[in-house]
Amino acid sequence: MIERGLLRRHATRLRVALAFVLVPVSIVEASAQGPRLTAAPQLAAAYDAIFDARFDDVPELLTAACHTSGTPTPSSGKPVQYAPPEACQLLEVVATWWRIQLDPNNRSRDEEFRTRADAAVAAIDAWTRREPTRAEAWFYLGGAYGARAQWRVLRGERLSAARDGKRIKEALERALDLDPALQDAYFGIGLYHYYADVAPAAARFLRWLLLLPGGDRVAGLEEMRRAREGGERLRSEADYQLHLVYLWYEKRTDRALELLRALRRRHPRNPHFVQMTAEIEDVYLHDTAASLRTWQQLLDAARAGQVAERAMAETAAQLGLAREMDKRGDSEGAIAHLRQIIERKPAAPFGALARAQLQLGQALDRRGQRREAVAAYRAALDLVPPGDPDRVAPAARAGLRGR
Repeated sequence: MIERGLLRRHATRLRVALAFVLVPVSIVEASAQGPRLTAAPQLAAAYDAIFDARFDDVPELLTAACHTSGTPTPSSGKPVQYAPPEACQLLEVVATWWRIQLDPNNRSRDEEFRTRADAAVAAIDAWTRREPTRAEAWFYLGGAYGARAQWRVLRGERLSAARDGKRIKEALERALDLDPALQDAYFGIGLYHYYADVAPAAARFLRWLLLLPGGDRVAGLEEMRRAREGGERLRSEADYQLHLVYLWYEKRTDRALELLRALRRRHPRNPHFVQMTAEIEDVYLHDTAASLRTWQQLLDAARAGQVAERAMAETAAQLGLAREMDKRGDSEGAIAHLRQIIERKPAAPFGALARAQLQLGQALDRRGQRREAVAAYRAALDLVPPGDPDRVAPAARAGLRGR
């Protein structure tokens, strides 16, 4: 059986270096007292578009947010407050990161991400040198390191991610020294405190190597919860990070699903949240019926054009449906979905065609159609993508051996 790719990838990301690798926090409104970050509402519009997976809208929104400061509005003649260009540069990095998250095994955007992230870190670092007492500059520097660190964890660059993690903590602490009301920074610090306490031994060794202090699980979780309640615009990023905390460390699958479902309601065009929900219902709750319903919802939304990356979402949904149907004894229904995928020859998600052939072989085997199953296993082996992240090859070989 294919390993649950999406959840396995999250397991890898959470088990290495998370004692000091903080994910990028929301870079919009920071406090109930009012915006602590320049042009927060304009940046929020772009950030919401990213979470909605409306990536084509992001460039125009960033252009509107980060125009030259002081340009008068046509109606009032008053100066317009625009966001610092470095903030928009960082949001471009975040947009690229979310594109990667929709198909994390696909490395075709890696070079673009690395180039953008390195440039954002350099630009924002220069900003902190020009204005060392400006809290938001340090806040954005923490976000830039966070975006790059998250990608480095995904790609297994543990030591580089750890170094970035140290810089994240230092930058956010500096931001809070300058402006204790910068609520979003507390969320990042809370993540550090939490993961520094619960991270595996390997990550703790790297933390020791970099002379980073320990953490506090209880205090960190409370800091994250408090920061999450500090403003509506922080909530989507906070909910996404907290669902991982509840899933992997707090053993609160119910709470993780509650947060994911809230994300689905707020950002219905992003297929990632639906897919994660279906995976968790299957792997953690062993609720095949619920998972089947969620995959069907994703398939219907994709075919209706209601989600981003509709072709990729349709293929992912059909792979999920086929798996659940086969488990429930509906091999005929599973085979129908898999043959549709194979006929389309989709390019995404990464390795989908090899996975479809493998699942087809397994479904045919269960129906006693051994000859056809062997042909599907062989086709799967021929289609294994570079790196075989879903471990199709060993599963197909096992199928050929009749195991």
